Order: sequence, then C-alpha cells, then structure tokens
Amino acid sequence: MAQEQIDLAKLNQTILCYAETVYRINGVWEGPDPLTPFIPLFFVQITLAIMLNRLLVFALKPFNQPSIVAEILSGIILGPSVFGRNSGFRKQMFPSYTYKILEPMAHLALVYYAFLVGLKMDIKAILRTGSKAVNVAVAGTVIPFSIGSALYFIFQGNKAGFIFWGAALTVTGFSVLTEILEKQEIINTDIGKTAMASALINDVSAWCFLALGFAITGSPENIHWSLLCTTAFVLLCVYYIRPCLKWVIRKTPEGQGYSEFYICSVLTGVAFCGVITDACGTHPMIGAFVFGLVIPCEVLEAALINKLEDFVVGILMPVFFMVCGLRTNVDIISDQTSWIVVVLIIILACAAKIICALVVSIFTSIPINEAIAVGVLTNTKGAMAMIILEAGQTQVALNTQTYSLMVIAILIMTMVVMPATITYRPSKNLVPYKRRTIEKAKSDEELRILACIYNTRNVPPIINLLRASNATNRSPISVFALQLVELVGRATASLVVHSSRKAGPRNPSHVEAQADHIISAFDNYELRSDGVTTQALTARCAYSTMDEDICNIAKDKRSAFVIIPFHKQQTLDGEMEDINPAIRSVNEGILENAPCSVGILIDRGLQESNDHAHNIAMLYFGGPDDREALAYAWRMAENSDTSLTVARFIPSSDAEELDPVEVIAKSHVTLHIDSEREKLLDEDYLNKFQIATANDKSITYTELMLNDEEEAVNAIKSMDGHNHDLYIVGKGAGVISPLTAGLADWCDCPELGPIGDLLVTSEFESAFSVLVVQQYIRLNKRDGSVRSASSLDYRQEMELRPSVSESDGFESLNSFTTRDHNNRMALQD
Repeated sequence: MAQEQIDLAKLNQTILCYAETVYRINGVWEGPDPLTPFIPLFFVQITLAIMLNRLLVFALKPFNQPSIVAEILSGIILGPSVFGRNSGFRKQMFPSYTYKILEPMAHLALVYYAFLVGLKMDIKAILRTGSKAVNVAVAGTVIPFSIGSALYFIFQGNKAGFIFWGAALTVTGFSVLTEILEKQEIINTDIGKTAMASALINDVSAWCFLALGFAITGSPENIHWSLLCTTAFVLLCVYYIRPCLKWVIRKTPEGQGYSEFYICSVLTGVAFCGVITDACGTHPMIGAFVFGLVIPCEVLEAALINKLEDFVVGILMPVFFMVCGLRTNVDIISDQTSWIVVVLIIILACAAKIICALVVSIFTSIPINEAIAVGVLTNTKGAMAMIILEAGQTQVALNTQTYSLMVIAILIMTMVVMPATITYRPSKNLVPYKRRTIEKAKSDEELRILACIYNTRNVPPIINLLRASNATNRSPISVFALQLVELVGRATASLVVHSSRKAGPRNPSHVEAQADHIISAFDNYELRSDGVTTQALTARCAYSTMDEDICNIAKDKRSAFVIIPFHKQQTLDGEMEDINPAIRSVNEGILENAPCSVGILIDRGLQESNDHAHNIAMLYFGGPDDREALAYAWRMAENSDTSLTVARFIPSSDAEELDPVEVIAKSHVTLHIDSEREKLLDEDYLNKFQIATANDKSITYTELMLNDEEEAVNAIKSMDGHNHDLYIVGKGAGVISPLTAGLADWCDCPELGPIGDLLVTSEFESAFSVLVVQQYIRLNKRDGSVRSASSLDYRQEMELRPSVSESDGFESLNSFTTRDHNNRMALQD
C-alpha cells in the first residue's frame, strides 16, 4: 500500500474547537444545564453584578459614599476575594470559558465610556484655570507619579508597570469629586473650585499617561511609531473631523433636532476611531475619547449623552467592574511581602496627593489647612483609575499582586474622602450678612445687586433699570452680572468669574459670544456711570438646581437685591409668550429661597428706547413687599432727571373685611403675623416718605380711597395715559386686601402677585417695564412667626433717607404713627 503523503505545513496549525453546548436551539429541553452556554450565563452574570451594585449603593447611602465605591466593592465581592473562595460558586457562575465574552464586553464598555468622558470634558476650562489650581495640578501630577513609581519597584514585576501605578495615583475622579462637593455643599468655595480645576487637569494628563503606557507595553521596539501615529490621529480629528462635523451641523435646520441616522453615524464613528488607534498601537478607547472631545455642538452632545449614558453606565460598566473584581485577589497581596510593608505602601499611596498639596503651600500663599483639604479632595478616584490598572494587567505590566494592592489602595483613599469632608468645613466670612433689603440699606452704603441673565435680550432692560437706580460716589452700586447657562453636553457644573474684558476666541461658541456681549455691555455701563462697579460671571448648571445656585451666589456676594427676568417676553403683536417654561420654575425657587430681596423684571417694549426710566410709578397697597418697592423707587427718585408718582390704594370703610395678614413660609405653611404692627410700619414709613419729600417737586404722592378691586383695576388702567416708563409694585405676599382679593383668584402668574400680574397680562397702549418686588423675610424660630426684614428691630434700625431737596431736620421721624391727610389728592384721568 502506498504511503500517504503528509502535509507537513499543516502540522503546526492551531485548530479551534467549540463545545457543543455553546449554542442550543431549545435551551433547557436539550441540555442538562441551562447555564452552560455563553449567552444565558452572561445574562445571569450581568444581572448579578447590577443587582449587587444597586444593593451596595443603597447600603452605603447613609455613609454618603460615592457610587464608584459600590461599583468597585461589587466586583471584589464577586471575585476570588469573597464569593469566589467557594469553588462551587466560581465554577458555576464564572467558569474559565466565560472570560471569552466577559473581557470583550468590558472593553466595549470602556470604548463607549471613554467616548462619554470626552463628550463631557471641557478642554477650554483648562485655559481659564487660575494659577493656584495649575500649581496644585502640576504638583499633583509629578509628585504622586514619582511616589507611585518608587513604591512599585519594591515588588518584583514588569519594569513597565511603574507607569500604571504612577498614573493611577496621579488621576483624580472629576465626576466623583463633583458628586462629593455637591453633597457637601462646598462646590462654590475656593477649596472646591481649586480641587475641581486641578482634577480636570489631572484627568487630561491621565489619558496621556494611559496612551504612553499602551505604547510602551504594546510594542517597545515600535514605540516611536505608535506615539507618532496616535499624535497624527489626534491632529486629524482636530483639524479635519471636527470641521466636517461642524459643516454637517450647520446644514441641519435649527430646532429640528438630530435624526437617528446622525446619532448612529456618530456611534459608528466611535468604533471606527477605536479601530484606528488600536492599529496605531495604543487602545480603541483612546480613539473614542479623542472623538468625543472634538464633537462641536452642545445640542448634539446632549442628544448623544441622553441616548447612550444610561446604557453604558448602567449596563456595560458593571461588566467592566465585575472583570476588575474577578482579577483582584486580596489573599495574595502579602505574598513574598509582609503585611507591614503592604500597609505602609497603602498609607504612602493615600498620602501622595496630600504631600504634593503641602509642597505647593510651601512655595505659594495657600494656607496649610486649605492645602490639606485640597489634597484630600483630589485624592478622590473614579473609573479612570480602575481603567488604568486594568490596562496595566491586560498588558501584562502588572501581576495579580501589584494590581490587587493598588485596587485596595484606590478603594480606601476614595472611601476616606467623604468622612474627611464631613469633619472639615472651610472657614466662612465672619462679617455678618445683615443688609439683605433695600429698605434697611444705609444711604451712604454700597448697594450690592445680583442681576441674572438668561439671554442677551435680558441685558438692555436690566441695565436700564440699574441706570435708573441712581448710583453716586456717595451711594455706590456694586453689580454682579450672572449669565445663566443650561448644563448640556460638557456636563460640568461651573462658575466662571470674568476678571476683565478680554478678546474672545477667534471662533467663539454661542455661550462665549453671549458672555462677551454681556461683559461689554456692563463694562460700558460702568464706564459711563459714577459710583458703579460691575463683575460678570457665568454659571453653568442644570435648571433643576439653578435656583439653588443663584441663591448661593447671592449669599456669597452678600447681595441685598436679586434681579431676575420674567419667563415671558413681548412679541411684535404685543402678546406675552413663554421663553422657556423651566425659567418659571427657577424664578419660583428663587422667590422661595432667596437670602435677600428679589425683583422680577418684565419688559413691555421699553428696551427699544435704550434709555433708563424717567417717569416712574409706584403702586402701594401695604405690606413688607410694598415698603421694599417704595424704598427702591425712593432711591431712583433722588436722580435729578427722574420723576416719581406714588399712588397709595386704601380700602374704604364700606370695603369687605377680610382675614388678618398672612404670610406663606418656605415650608408652605400659613403663619400669622401681627397685622396691626404691619399697618403701623406702613403708616410710619409713608409718613417718613411724605415729610422727607414734601419740597421735592419731582415726587408726587397720591392716596385713593376705593371700594373694591374693580375700582382698583380702573384706577391702574387710567394711569396708562401718563406715559410712565416703569411701574414698581410689591408682590403682596402675606397681605390680603379687599382691593386685590378678587384679582388673586384670576392670576395667570401667581409669582408676580395680583397687581404685577394685572400690569403684565392686561392691555396697555404705552410701552413700559414692570418691577415686582419681594422683600426678604425670615422665620422667627422662637414664636413660629414670619417677620419681614423691616419689622426686625424697627425702632433701632430704621433710618431716614434724605431727599434731594431736603436732607436735614428729620431726626425724630420714628415717632410718627399717624397718617398725614393733607397730601391726599384724587388721581385724574
């Protein structure tokens, strides 16, 4: 028999064999174990990981631990350190062959997670970082990397592993840090701002370290080509892919949104960019991260995040943390190394950021206690630290011992941050915050005003109102112009203080263009006015928390008055239309929680005149809000070219008697106050105003005795013929008058009060603005009542504001408790 010829070339080939149980048609009916196939077992694994993660989040909630702690712990518990000790559990739930699907899914999660990180990261924020944060960030990169590298060489391992240890200590979890700062309410403090700015810089440097680590451990002999090709890809994205995306976005009609084709094309681009950087010798997630950075449109970013984030973070990332936990083995950390050395290494790793902050404090003016606080905060780790360590083990640069040790160190240093911030509170301004109203402000004292701006259309009416506020060198005004930007796309809440007007970028974004316009307008207002200082700020936050952020800024700036634009604007046909329904909720939140007085400004065509109000009308019905409105109108009337008409509406003896004065507190509980005292305060303040302005011909005081709300409405509408530029009214919170009770039931905008709502919703022929004023109130905890700011220590603190024509001889006006009837006049049509 002839000898068969043997093909020697095929002897060394590898043949893949697949188990018959990998895929079955009818599941449990054709096999003894339904969990043997890949797909059913993978679903069970991911379900177990998600459920354990949610359970740990709930269990750690009383301790205020960030979610990253629960994610790391859930992986460790499923791994060989806890449940994996049981061989039956390990073989049933995590047999070796399942790693063929777990690891690719974990890397897929990393690719799209990196894309989301790139979408949310604002590189331009680094250019706005102050020198203090830059110093902390640079030291927080160099010193921890050096300490991590030195500690790594205590172990016998791959020499390239020091890059991953050092990078893991360098990185700060920006999103986790933001979560902690918001929970502790220190995000707007100097320490919080410094820590966040430093974390952003550390986050960017961590991606550079990661790319370098992949290049070195992947192909050491071709590292120069790997880095060169990756750099070329980055330049390609910046100078070619980004302009192409901008061109596509410009061709999309405004307001149309982005179709599924756009979204799917972008997500396909993520995968394609990952393939390119993988071919360059780094990793697919580097390409996905860079592609996320160059997405140009905030609206597109928001659409992508809404479509992708819940699936990636909620479904895919638990697979990644599960794989990390399966690779962690606490039992072998002390192999060939004593536990004393292990503990010392963990302590030094946890202290690396604190050491670098202390070094910075030596060479700069940062106080030591502030440096320690910043060091503790920047010790916060996030998913990026775990990604770096996982990459190190995937590249065989870290063995199980060095990998597990660093995972435990990262877990400990992140868990310590929250308790440390609870025990530490930054020093607060010890100067008491007393001047929270205009009524209590001294005539020779600086009036601090926070002006909120949603869009550039709000700028002219606000500046016109400020110009009418009569700023002088003797009675100065400090204005904080706060641009409010909805948090979309680069999801990083921030507060940017514009120190001076600078030339903007060559191709500014919509937000930057608006900011430049606001800065320019308020700079011109300051230059053309005496006694005025301005400062522009930009707050980027979600509408759901915007009212709280505004109140915190008002408290931080010690404002006495907050000006907020109305949520409606006038159209060409004179109708009022909604700008954004979310703005109404923000305004309502400010009115409820403001630490000072608030004014809602409504423009009804006056902004077109580009001039401040010269003919002002103040409608007085009584109560703390009306006293505050009169105080502001009185200040305006001191301007030599301004005339003021104060019309007081008094119910006649035939008017229906109503319940006593009430105030709705912040807890939405109706609390009673002394109505007689409020009436006394009204009489005293009005008598003081009449006597002080008796010789001022530019001020007219009128009292109207009316029977019901219908007569009040007719009287207000009859004032339309007097060509008033500005109407100032109190919101009327807490005051029930027979002249407004019926109007309150028909209010379209209750936040304006009955009179403000009437001026906004009724038809008037003239163009004017309306300012609805609410005076700051506070709860008296001793007796459970609510008192206006003017009613607190009234006899001691109430001061006379001298008029323009008469400034002396009225020292004893506090004794007046009766009304002067000689000045009562009838308002003529």
